[in-house]
Amino acid sequence: MSTNRYAPPSSELSNSASTELEYAGFWIRTGAALIDSVLTIAITFPILYAIYGAEYFGDEKKDFIAGPADFLLSYVAPAVAVILFWISKQGTPGKLALSLRIIDAETGNALSVGQSIGRYFAYFVSAIPLGLGIIWVGIDARKQGWHDKLAKTVVIRVKK
Repeated sequence: MSTNRYAPPSSELSNSASTELEYAGFWIRTGAALIDSVLTIAITFPILYAIYGAEYFGDEKKDFIAGPADFLLSYVAPAVAVILFWISKQGTPGKLALSLRIIDAETGNALSVGQSIGRYFAYFVSAIPLGLGIIWVGIDARKQGWHDKLAKTVVIRVKK
């Protein structure tokens, strides 16, 4: 557990003076990502199965994208959902379940729409060089991955 603490502006996150915040590290964020992945699979796979049948999941799948529904359900819908969750709830269901919040690193406020979209696409920058930008969360003093640094965000753990 990190000993680094985040001191938000006085109006940030909670009216309770007893709320304590800390930067969220690599493993808890990995746990949140696993929760989100399971939820995404649980929602999209049955729909993809209903549309494309069992051959969609078979070894003989030849196309990278099976069709427009595959593209929408596998790429567009998850991206839109993640960005909307970041804007409205300051985290995805996995992050929320683990009491994590994504906030602006400079102000402590919720992310803007542009910041959320930028952070989403910055994940690709983090992942491309062998995942080094994501692993960076475990190295950085503020527990920021490259996507966090590019979007000027931090992920904090809220404790009451």
